[in-house]
Amino acid sequence: MPLLKENIQNQVRQLLEKMESPVKLVMFTQGEGGALECDMCADTRQLITEIADLSPRLKTEIYDFVADAALAEKYKIDKIPAVAIVQDGAEPKDFGVRLFGIPAGYEFSSLIEDVLLVSRGRAELSPQTVEQLSRLDKPVHIQVYVTPT
Repeated sequence: MPLLKENIQNQVRQLLEKMESPVKLVMFTQGEGGALECDMCADTRQLITEIADLSPRLKTEIYDFVADAALAEKYKIDKIPAVAIVQDGAEPKDFGVRLFGIPAGYEFSSLIEDVLLVSRGRAELSPQTVEQLSRLDKPVHIQVYVTPT
């Protein structure tokens, strides 16, 4: 049974038509389909697969957090379920966009917006913000937590 109802599929399909370049959703899970599968991993996998099916410019790659530990480390994944949103193509570009936990409910719109932003390959920031950011002289790690409560 699909997680996304037909009307939601149609809305997402329309939004994904705005993608400028291909994107891949790189998911990390554990114990896929077995007794050791993490909470929400199966639902997260189903959700991102359903979304990817709505656009030819969107694909998924599913990896095991333990078996593919080197790849998880490359993507800086330290918890699951996790989805790295990466611009795809001849030279894939990773902007560091990560979602942890199932991107459902309020987080669903963040997932779709992140896909669109990564497909554009550029931030839509004001000139003032770009100027302020240019003053940074070392890497910054930003985490945004979203919760419906």
